[in-house]
Amino acid sequence: QVQLVESGGGLVQAGGSLRLSCAAAGGTFGNYAMGWFRQAPGKEREFVAAIAWNGGRTNYADSVMGRLTLSRDNAKNTVYLQMNSLKPEDTAVYYCAADRWGSGNPYANNYESWGQGTQVTVSS
Repeated sequence: QVQLVESGGGLVQAGGSLRLSCAAAGGTFGNYAMGWFRQAPGKEREFVAAIAWNGGRTNYADSVMGRLTLSRDNAKNTVYLQMNSLKPEDTAVYYCAADRWGSGNPYANNYESWGQGTQVTVSS
């Protein structure tokens, strides 16, 4: 099972940008679909974005479409989530997840490895 470590969270003003990173170790990174999910206080965990194991498909939640961009660098065993035009409602703990041979679907139950999360706070 791959181990995941997120980084890049922080405090930013509305309209600002952040780039989250998720570094993987202990598995063949290129065999995994990678996803990002988030959970705000008092709310259910929700899907943000995912990319298929072969990079052929990228899937975004409607709420982030056009503002967030997901990419992967298999040479660095890392996936990136570029977050632009951030809004206060984007405030949450962001989790990276891995799904072996996955298609980049939005279903959390399909992902077998999870990181510890990184906090993103957007002030108004």
